[in-house]
Amino acid sequence: MKIKFILFLFTTIWLALIVRVFSLSIESNNFYANLSKKNTIKSERIAPVRGEIVDRNNRPVAINKLGFKIQLAPHLSLKKNLVTLDEELQTLKKLLPSLDIEKMKKNYLKKESYYNHNFIDIVHFIPYKEMMPVYSILNLKENLKVLPAPKRFYPYKNIASHMIGYVARANRKDIDKDELLELIGYTGKIGLEKYYNSYLQGIPGKRKIQVNANNQEVAELMHTKAQEDTKLTLTLDMELQSYVSSLFEGKVGAIVVMNVNGEILAAGSFPNYDLNIFVNGMSYKMYDELSSSLDHPFTNKLINGLYPPGSSIKPMLGLLYISTDLSPYWSVNCTSSLHLGGRTFRCWKRQGHKKTDIIKAIRESCDDFFYKGSLVLGNKKISDGLQRYGFGKKTGVDLPNEFIGVVPSREWKRKKYDKIWNIGETVNMSIGQGDFLVTPLQIARETALIATGKLPTPHFAKFIGDKPYINKFQNVFNKKELKRLPIIRKAMYQVCNNMKGTATHFLHSRVKIAGKTGTAQIVTIKQDIKKRKLEHELSYYSRSHAWLTTYGPYKNPQYVVMAMVEHGGHGGHAAGGIISDIYNKLLKLGYIKK
Repeated sequence: MKIKFILFLFTTIWLALIVRVFSLSIESNNFYANLSKKNTIKSERIAPVRGEIVDRNNRPVAINKLGFKIQLAPHLSLKKNLVTLDEELQTLKKLLPSLDIEKMKKNYLKKESYYNHNFIDIVHFIPYKEMMPVYSILNLKENLKVLPAPKRFYPYKNIASHMIGYVARANRKDIDKDELLELIGYTGKIGLEKYYNSYLQGIPGKRKIQVNANNQEVAELMHTKAQEDTKLTLTLDMELQSYVSSLFEGKVGAIVVMNVNGEILAAGSFPNYDLNIFVNGMSYKMYDELSSSLDHPFTNKLINGLYPPGSSIKPMLGLLYISTDLSPYWSVNCTSSLHLGGRTFRCWKRQGHKKTDIIKAIRESCDDFFYKGSLVLGNKKISDGLQRYGFGKKTGVDLPNEFIGVVPSREWKRKKYDKIWNIGETVNMSIGQGDFLVTPLQIARETALIATGKLPTPHFAKFIGDKPYINKFQNVFNKKELKRLPIIRKAMYQVCNNMKGTATHFLHSRVKIAGKTGTAQIVTIKQDIKKRKLEHELSYYSRSHAWLTTYGPYKNPQYVVMAMVEHGGHGGHAAGGIISDIYNKLLKLGYIKK
């Protein structure tokens, strides 16, 4: 019996061993084969080159400078018996004296670990000319890799800087949103560079390589090229853009030159800055100077500047008046002041405008006409109408983080301040003051609406690759508004051509234009002051913002030209010359045929 038990035990053990050997040698073959492949075959992504940005005439606006980056093998700081990190860095410094050892070491140690088996970027960019004399020497070094690395460059420097935007090193927050940035390293931070970033950065390529136990490449098994033909063609004309920027030199504000279909030929926010400083890096001192400036050079005033529109809003309000509760023949007797609720609302003209209808009110910018008209319509009809026209909403321009502005109303005030609306706020709103705030691009867009009867979507992209940008329009006017629109156009023509027009004497345009001036106060005038100070008598930061928005040619509207000068005083005086020069330039460049 004992012998039988022992034989059974031995038989069972041998059977178990045979089953295990079978499992390891046959059934697990596929598992270990796949594991072996993972250990010997490595996948790498190939970073695409960022697409170029050009203007409508194919002039380069954002391009890539040819250069190289240097990578160092991992674990050099962990080895003690082989070449050390410091030795490799010293060697690099001798060959390329411009390199900073401490900076390279910091870049290396940031990514160094026992678990990282990839080469580490220690120098992100070295110009082509600087690298070529030592390229062959560095290429022979086992612990070094020298790879192509383009660097963004902006040939026009500060021209249209807020619109074009810039790229800079991607931070952890950027990478969390888009893993591809871990490979590329750079991303669009503002402007068109940011808005079209996912398109411009392209799609990475891929290669599979065979490596040995030391992570050294043995053979390339597969190679797929990166997709990087991502050219962006803009509507901007950089010759016109440069000219417009020169006209605004020394001034603060914003300007737009836009086709009535929404294509922006030139636009600016001033003061501006050289885009290349964000790619190359700037000193803390320079950043502090720019960020603390009272003129806010980092703010894109075109879409992020919020200003009271002043009288520039009167054509839109005038159309709302005569299309809602007022007749086109309705008039007021302007005596220069309106007494309401224990407060006096003054017209800018001390002796008053006397009998004033809608055309005269816009031509001579009579405040009293709009005060009294607002009392007839009331706040709800005014705010609802202005929002229907596009105020208090994004224009839809292809720039990131656009502001919507403020169209104040009873509901808005209750929600924001938990206070009731008073009738004086309606009166104040009727001349573009109080809590009413707009962006310069909104005013330009509304001017195109008056010129054509359609509300366009402003845009900077003309072609995305080889696909044209489709112009978009909204029909916001009702039949009655379309019928009364010629009255407003006639009034705006007289603003720029009638001897009593508020812009006429400041213009020298060879193109017949229509427009509206605006003087938006930023300092409240006390009730007990009988005689206002003139704009030039005020301190600079107490002066009103100056608006002038126009379209032309008058009989065949093609372009909108709008300028807003911060603390410029009277709109015609501050911007009339600039607007005229721009129309003359459009004529010279062939955009307008006389």
